[in-house]
Order: sequence, then C-alpha cells, then structure tokens
Amino acid sequence: MKKLILSYCLFCALLLCVNTVTAQKKSENSHRFKPTKSAISKVLYGETAGKKIYQYTLKNSRGMVVKVINYGAAITDVVVPDKNGQFESVVIGFDSLKSYTGRENSLFGSTVGRVANRISNAKFQLDGKEYKLTSNIHGGIKGFDRKVWDIEGVNNEKNVAVKLSYLSKDGEEGFPGNLNLTITYTLTQNNELKIDYLATTDKATPVVLTNHSYFNLSGGKSLKALNTELAIFADQYLESGNGNIPTGKILDVKGTPYDFTQSQTIGKHITELKDGNNGYDLTYVLRNKTAKLALAAKAYEPLSGRVMEVFTTEPGVVFYTGNYMSADVVGRGGKPLTKQGAFCLEMQHFPDSPNQPTFPNCVLRPGETLKSQTVYKFSVRQ
Repeated sequence: MKKLILSYCLFCALLLCVNTVTAQKKSENSHRFKPTKSAISKVLYGETAGKKIYQYTLKNSRGMVVKVINYGAAITDVVVPDKNGQFESVVIGFDSLKSYTGRENSLFGSTVGRVANRISNAKFQLDGKEYKLTSNIHGGIKGFDRKVWDIEGVNNEKNVAVKLSYLSKDGEEGFPGNLNLTITYTLTQNNELKIDYLATTDKATPVVLTNHSYFNLSGGKSLKALNTELAIFADQYLESGNGNIPTGKILDVKGTPYDFTQSQTIGKHITELKDGNNGYDLTYVLRNKTAKLALAAKAYEPLSGRVMEVFTTEPGVVFYTGNYMSADVVGRGGKPLTKQGAFCLEMQHFPDSPNQPTFPNCVLRPGETLKSQTVYKFSVRQ
C-alpha cells in the first residue's frame, strides 16, 4: 500500500512538472509573438566622398522591417514573414556601403532618375531646345542612385516613415532646371511599404522616377525566382527596338510569351522569348489610366507562401527578371547572386517618354507639383 501511495505521489509530481513546463513554453511563445510597438532607429552605415551615410530601420507592430540608406535613397532590406511565421528579407541587397557604391551594384533597391530607364541617343528636345545627356540610361552616369540624400525619420501614432530629399541642380547630367525632390517611405501596420514621390522645378524638365528593388519572395530559399506566380494587370506592352528603346508602338500581349493577364509562373514561357538574354525586360501598359492608386501586379511564391501586391498611380511597369545577375557578385550574407534570382516591378512612366509624343506626358513645369505613389503590400497564403 505504501508503495502504491508513493508511486501515485511521484506520478502527481511528474505531471505537475510537465504542466508547469508546458505552461512556461506557452507563455514564452505568447510573449515571442506578442505584437510590439512600431519603432524607428538609425545607425551610421559608413562614409562616401566625405559624406555620412545612415541606415534607418523601420519596424511595425507585426514585426515587418524595412531598412533604407541615404545613398541612392535605397531600400536595403524588406523583412516579412512566410507562411510559417519565419521572417526573412525578400529583396536583394549587400552587407556594406562599399558594395552599394561599387560597380557591382545593379541599382539594388535604389531610386532611379531624373529619368529612369532609357532615353534614345541620350538626348531630347523640349520647348524648341535640344538637351544632351551624359548617358542614355537611368538618369545619366551619376543618376539619383549614386547621390547622397538628406534623410530624417518620421514617427506618428500609426506608422513609421523615413523622408529623403535631394536637390538636383540645373544642368545635372544634362537635364534642365533645379529639381527639388522628396521621397517618403512609410511602413504601415498592414504590412505595406508605401513610396511617395514629390517634386517641383524652376524650369520645364522631364521627370520619370521609380524604385529598382529586386524581389525574391522565397527569402533566399530558392536561388531563382522563376517559380514565382505573377499576374500583371495590363493587356498591352511597348515594342522595343535596338538597345531596348521603345519604337513607339503599343502591342497586345494576347498570344505572346508576355501575357501575364492570368497568373502563371515567371519561368513558364521564358525560353520562348526572342531576346538574347533569355529573360524579361519590357514595359507593360497598365489598364489603369486614371492616375489614381490601383492594383498593377500580384506575385505569389509557393515555397514561402508569401504574396506581394503592387499598387501604383503610374501608367506603366517595367518587368525585369535579373538577367544580368551573376555569381561573380556577392550579396547579403556572403551569398553569390544567381541569374534570374530575383525580379523587378518598376512602377513608372514609359521609357523614352521625352522623345515619344504619344506616350503619357512626363514633363514637369514651374508651378506644378509631381505626386506619385507606389505601394508594396505583403501577406501570406497557407
């Protein structure tokens, strides 16, 4: 009888211990995933040309993180959860300022302008005068992606943000007018990254702005982005000629490998493309022509379950599949990059707009204010 009582006591003690440990683990897990307050912080990221570069970190109450540096007004990290609650960065980036300022940086996360993408023959005419530029692509030899911006954090009751500003002086890279530009990156509680552009000028000048982030929604689990399912809300695209310069013709996507009106994997028709890079690099004409915010594209990565919806006020989107990414370049965490290891959805006015009168107007004049918004919204599908 005594042995039976002793065994029963030992069993009760063991059960109590197990329940206590289980309760502690539940408490720890509850604490681990308990929403926290939004936060904003900054660190000195380095120096270039005698100017200090800072990295700002934005974090919302759900744990999403966005990091931005004032070199090139670049997004260096976008950290979001997958379907299992694991947080990883879904944009390509580097670990050091040296890499961002180096030749190996293919505009990763950067702001591109004064005129993004291409301008045929590196020149255009405006109000009867010809302007010659330093380059035919991405705003010149030293475009906005190579400039040091002023930067400051913005913290309100609901969201956290960082504001960057830059004065592009008259004649910079060949463009006319002093252009005052402000970009605000806002991280919302709904896991949205909002990009707001605001610009004014004292002389008529073309302005085409975009962000050049490269996305791999697997968080690096998949070396290529070709299994990502993509839908683009556009029925037409711009025909391109030599040097990927638009011819001015607008063609239908139906019956072509460029048709993403129905969601499909990026790699489904990629081998059917005619261009020698065997990858996408073209401009889609979005259905939305109201200049109001509307859904432009939606991407789903099945391995991680991550979903990215892109909204914009812009008339077009450049879809690019990282055709020149190479293992010769080392990215974040010391990992070599992979050709077509990420994709870009660059919301913008059409390439070569200053030389194409039938394209949407991109000329900003004194007394006018350019306002543009793009939103990247992240969620998961189980």
